[in-house]
Amino acid sequence: MIRVLFIAVFLSLADAPAQAQMFAGPPSALESLQERAQAGDPDSQYSLGVFYDKGDVLYGVPQDYMLAAKWYRRAATQGQQMAALSLCRLLDQGLGVPQNYLEASKWCRKSAEAGNAVAQFGLGTYFYEGRGVRRDYSQAVAWFKQAAAQGHYAAQYNLGDIYEQGRGVGQNFSEAAKWFRKAAEQGVAAAQYNLGVLYRDGRGVTQDYAFAVKWFRKAAAQGQPDAQCMLGVLYDQGQGVPQDYAAAANWYGLSAEQGDAQAQFNLGLLFGEGHGVPRSYEEAYFWLILASTSGEKQASSARDKVAASLTPKQIAEVQRRAHAWRPVRNQVTASTPDVIFYDGYYHANLAAQVN
Repeated sequence: MIRVLFIAVFLSLADAPAQAQMFAGPPSALESLQERAQAGDPDSQYSLGVFYDKGDVLYGVPQDYMLAAKWYRRAATQGQQMAALSLCRLLDQGLGVPQNYLEASKWCRKSAEAGNAVAQFGLGTYFYEGRGVRRDYSQAVAWFKQAAAQGHYAAQYNLGDIYEQGRGVGQNFSEAAKWFRKAAEQGVAAAQYNLGVLYRDGRGVTQDYAFAVKWFRKAAAQGQPDAQCMLGVLYDQGQGVPQDYAAAANWYGLSAEQGDAQAQFNLGLLFGEGHGVPRSYEEAYFWLILASTSGEKQASSARDKVAASLTPKQIAEVQRRAHAWRPVRNQVTASTPDVIFYDGYYHANLAAQVN
């Protein structure tokens, strides 16, 4: 199983287009906002915090996290739950304020208790990781479930992972499949892949290679390398689909280009055998070198056997290619850092305009 989304996800709040949409009038609109904020209106204080958080060239507002934190705090103190979540984000990252996970988790809780799904997910992550709070898996699950019930796909994915791994709960593949399916149906590639694995292995669901192919294909179409490799395996072995070496080579190739060691190894074997691709010992040697370098244990012996069919000049040229090779980074693999921020925005009085 892969665990790509199991990490804190917070709302990035208010991009520049959203701000322009909110205050697309004369400059006096910003002045009016500042006056209302100074007078104590929490929504105006939150909106002013957004301006400083992101900066706005149109109105000459420089990005200033300290001022953003100031206005978010004033609004949050009055119960403005989006301001509480925004303040949590700044405290979590140490933007404009000293990094403080304890205080961040407290503001996150206020927003979570007000029903904000992103905050509920964030609070669940704090409890799961023991960051700013005492680690408590039961609390993590409880908050993830609240967020998941509102359709928060990362919370759904995390619940699938928790039940699949048995972390803080009894291992339950049926529950894992249920939550992975919810996230998968929202298009989460990692969940689609994990659900495919459960169908392939018959864990929590009736073993069904056709369903495994279905979910691997969905994830693979998004560029998920593990799914691409697994789809190649199923075509290679004729499980859930008619055996098709050319299709296997295609899917192995897409995964191998992203650096998947198993796909590189399998593709090297196909080139060596001439299955689905023209036989080429040079190509076989190339992919087996990469697979060996990536840690595939069986690749070294296979590589050395293929090398026996090549001339020293061919070996040197392929080694040069392999040394210069770099993996392709697609949108799925490149968007899985330790912290993912949603680029979204919500304002109580303007939701219809900006959502």
